[in-house]
This record gives sequence, structure tokens and C-alpha cells, in this order.
Amino acid sequence: MADIRVQVCYARPEAQTLRDVVVPEGATLQSAIEHSGVLHDWPEIDLSRLRVGVYGKLKALDTLLRDRDRIEIYRPLIADPKESRRKRAVKKEEAKGR
Repeated sequence: MADIRVQVCYARPEAQTLRDVVVPEGATLQSAIEHSGVLHDWPEIDLSRLRVGVYGKLKALDTLLRDRDRIEIYRPLIADPKESRRKRAVKKEEAKGR
């Protein structure tokens, strides 16, 4: 069985972690994350609560990986995206009216 290369990414406002990892073909998203060491470096990561994905698309932890996949661990949103867009639109309209 051949090895594949993947990258595990996790970002915080103050720092980001990008780990290149070699895992056996047939490895899952969860096994690559565990193998990368990010769970040790960032103990607040709880894979039972946080979402994960590959190249911006949500995936399950048992998803099989392919060579060159970029695994992303997503933190919870601190603001509702719809509310943020609404506030920006209001601000833009107010700026036009001046």
C-alpha cells in the first residue's frame, strides 16, 4: 500500500497551523488529524464538536483521503454571517446618504 501526502490546517486569530503529513493510502480524515499532532498542540480542538472539511467542503471524520488533500478544522463562528452582511449593507446605505 502506498503513502499519500495531505495537509492538516487549523487557524486561530493569533496563529495558524499547517502540517504536511504522510499517511497510508486508505487513511481517514480523523486518522490524519490525529497523526498530525494538532490535537496535542491545540487541546481545545474537540473533533466531536468541531466541523472538518477538505478544501472548504464539509466532510465526515471517516472520509477517505486522497493524495494532496487539504484537511481543514473549522472553529465555531463568532458572528452570524447573515447578520454581518445586513450590518454592512446598512452601513453602506448610511454612507451613501451623507
